[in-house]
Amino acid sequence: MLDRLINILLRMIGSFNAKAKVAMSRFEPGTSISYEKLHKNIDIVRKRLNRPLTLSEKIVYGHLDDPVGQDIARGRTYLRLRPDRVAMQDATAQMAMLQFISSGLPKVAVPSTIHCDHLIEAQIGGVEDLKRAKEVNQEVYNFLATAGAKYGVGFWKPGSGIIHQIILENYAYPGVLLIGTDSHTPNGGGLGSICIGVGGADAVDVMAGIPWELKCPNVIGVKLTGSLSGWTSPKDVILKVAGILTVKGGTGAIVEYHGPGVDSISCTGMATICNMGAEIGATTSVFPYNHRMKTYLNKTGRADIAALADEHKDDLVPDKGCKYDQVIEINLSELKPHINGPFTPDLAHPVSEIGAVAEKNGWPLEVKVGLIGSCTNSSYEDMGRAASLAKQALDKGLKCKAAFTVTPGSEQIRATIERDGFSKILRDVGGVVLANACGPCIGQWDRKDVKKGEKNTIVTSYNRNFTSRNDANPATHAFVTSPEIVTALAIAGTLKFDPETDYLTAANGEKFKLEPPNGDELPARDFDPGQDTYQHPPAESGSVMVDVSPTSTRLQLLEPFDKWNGKDLEDLQVLIKVKGKCTTDHISAAGPWLKFRGHLDNISNNMLIGAINIENDAVNKIKNRLTGEYGGVPDVARHYKANGLSWVVVGDDNYGEGSSREHAALEPRHLGGRVILVKSFARIHETNLKKQGMLPLTFADPTDYDKIRPDDKISVTGLATFAPGKPLKGVVKHGDGSQDIITLNHTFNENQVEWFHAGSALNRMKELQ
Repeated sequence: MLDRLINILLRMIGSFNAKAKVAMSRFEPGTSISYEKLHKNIDIVRKRLNRPLTLSEKIVYGHLDDPVGQDIARGRTYLRLRPDRVAMQDATAQMAMLQFISSGLPKVAVPSTIHCDHLIEAQIGGVEDLKRAKEVNQEVYNFLATAGAKYGVGFWKPGSGIIHQIILENYAYPGVLLIGTDSHTPNGGGLGSICIGVGGADAVDVMAGIPWELKCPNVIGVKLTGSLSGWTSPKDVILKVAGILTVKGGTGAIVEYHGPGVDSISCTGMATICNMGAEIGATTSVFPYNHRMKTYLNKTGRADIAALADEHKDDLVPDKGCKYDQVIEINLSELKPHINGPFTPDLAHPVSEIGAVAEKNGWPLEVKVGLIGSCTNSSYEDMGRAASLAKQALDKGLKCKAAFTVTPGSEQIRATIERDGFSKILRDVGGVVLANACGPCIGQWDRKDVKKGEKNTIVTSYNRNFTSRNDANPATHAFVTSPEIVTALAIAGTLKFDPETDYLTAANGEKFKLEPPNGDELPARDFDPGQDTYQHPPAESGSVMVDVSPTSTRLQLLEPFDKWNGKDLEDLQVLIKVKGKCTTDHISAAGPWLKFRGHLDNISNNMLIGAINIENDAVNKIKNRLTGEYGGVPDVARHYKANGLSWVVVGDDNYGEGSSREHAALEPRHLGGRVILVKSFARIHETNLKKQGMLPLTFADPTDYDKIRPDDKISVTGLATFAPGKPLKGVVKHGDGSQDIITLNHTFNENQVEWFHAGSALNRMKELQ
């Protein structure tokens, strides 16, 4: 007990000290930034721009490396920023730490943490699944723990919870700038933070003390009026916004919520909205500081931070008269419960209409599994509201008709909902409480109730529902909605159920309606911290050894990529012309492949195996142009590389949407790819490709995509004068001897051009040491 209390205190010290600084303890060496410095930088920039600033501008510009000299133009210039903190989940931390080790630096320069949440497969239940994960992943967990100890990185052990919930409970605070190696890092925006998802190479830059580059974001304002009530939840806000903006409508922008409706949403509810903002391509999302955040800070042991935020509130809300690039207005009093899907998170439907829509489209009406929790919706409030519905069903003698799973977001949430009786209610109604981890949300689900290829429907409170994502079954129709609606549909067992109007039949034959869900925002008593799961890096780490076995199948030290040879890229073979949506799940699948995230060569065996080949509408079946035979995408790529043939991937719009996983960029580079040529990119993936020395290019004329044939070769010329704002030329050589000349755009700045010349950003970093 004493050790646990000491660790809690040390974590608090590590994220704050009482002199208005977000400073790090001796266990987390690094820089610190005060609210005074934030205010000073904001004042400099506001005077320079001579206009009111949005909240996101205040926090982002308040972290500029050079607020006096930085060129600032929304959507155009690249900002050099000094983030306060780095957080990494275990699946991406492996490659990030391997890259940091390659840098040769002795310690991280900013406070950083590793969170073990991605490698725990849902199979039986929380206790059993966690025990098995510790055994199966012992080599990886030991690597991360010792690397953290060696280089000054805090380590949250398996079972501690999902990275974003841990950040919200411990490290996020109003005004902080945090980067995390997971696309749902924006969750922290619910606490007035600017938290941005990045690839591991970006994290390495920040951990190395190098200014981090971000294209100056546009700002989309979402004005909220009215107030939430009844069956409508915070999740419905972002489900509605996703339907309006689509999966790419937020690209290059920060979504900033404001207006009188904000105060009707809890802090954790605001986090839910920000979390799923990743699904519209937004750089991040943020809410202004208010009394809801203050209450949450107080309840999570950070009253001193709340007091200081009160003192500096003017810097933590938007200026009056600030301008947004786009404004969406939502009346919360009129907003109805929504459910989005299947196969994409922006296909929005009111719950009242989903049954009819499903019937019309031939989607399975029977709900096979309802799944609540995940980083998006696993707060105390979420669990309490779901339990209130489960209790009503139990009181009428009912249990869930569908299978039902519950994923607590953190050990603190698990322990508290267990203490307060929510877990028992959810188990009694038929639920299985899983480990404090990502689980089925990211495909870590050993699902047994349906066969692969069997058409079925699941409903989740998750954030993402791409084809095959949750259970590796392309026939699973996954819908995302609120925990309350998931619980109601799991009880009813069908999509054709609107809890606002439809009746259930009790065990005694009586008809009854579920009352609207209710639940406390925060526990009446303090949170129960549960088991201590945090490891501080030692003050002295000289004796700590980090071993990577050369025969390991899970971990592999990195070799530097080749530098650019100074020539144009001639006769690149089209490896695959991708048809339609191609997310990072299609490029580098998760699920069973997660175990290879620390081994570049082994993980590369999943490269693009989910992408649809336009030549034959098949997945993982492309023609090897050297042999004339068909094979898997990674196999053909390896054959080309072995024969000295570099290649190019051709893709459609919003290529690389979804996860921040940089493996989707590392794998093509490792297997001999040089160019990814598409209509448009998702932000994180485009940056990840640049970091690894790839050329992410876009068609100046999107219709040029139609000119590319699957057997073409493409030359990229003009690289001798490769420079920001200067397009390159593509020479498309067809098999019949004809050619097309096309213009290729890029978004490289001067520093990023140097990454390309050096072969990768990491190579360039080492050149500058």
